[in-house]
Amino acid sequence: MMRKKPLLDSTLVSNYINGDEKAIEILIKRHQQRLFSFIYSKVKNRDVTEDIFQDTFIKVIKTLKKGNYNEEGKFLPWVVRISHNLVIDFFRKSNRMPTFKNTDEFDIFSVLGDGTLNAESAIIKKQIHADVKELINGLPEEQRQVLVMRMYNDMSFNEISENTGVSINTALGRMRYALINLRKLIEKNNIILVN
Repeated sequence: MMRKKPLLDSTLVSNYINGDEKAIEILIKRHQQRLFSFIYSKVKNRDVTEDIFQDTFIKVIKTLKKGNYNEEGKFLPWVVRISHNLVIDFFRKSNRMPTFKNTDEFDIFSVLGDGTLNAESAIIKKQIHADVKELINGLPEEQRQVLVMRMYNDMSFNEISENTGVSINTALGRMRYALINLRKLIEKNNIILVN
């Protein structure tokens, strides 16, 4: 007997929009575990996680019912983004933004330190590290090289200059452009989410 292939998220979404109430149940069940773990990893409290999980799907259902869903089949990342914004709201309301100790990992917030990145962004620090590393690979080679040497290898501009055979001013210039381009890439890829 042939097993039926499970329906794609995008198919379930359009089925639900077209009136199939069961489709949303399947979607919720399918992503329950991952979403629950994601929320719990941020709030570290089962009851709060339950609440945010339910609020997320209330929002998902409202958005789908209004016909405002347009994520080209990327259902899970969209749902995670909704829950993520609800987590931020939760911390905002309870005035307990989590504090993150600086790890020896590259800290994009200290590099891009300007007023546009406020305390609320701290909550997504961990989540964006991997994304940022990926974006760095999209920078022009010369800029990427200087950024990696400075941020990940903790080299001084003097050392960078010696290693790359360019003047300190050139190294500084490349770093500046790398940060400008990185900021653009971050904005373009919506890595820092605000609602």
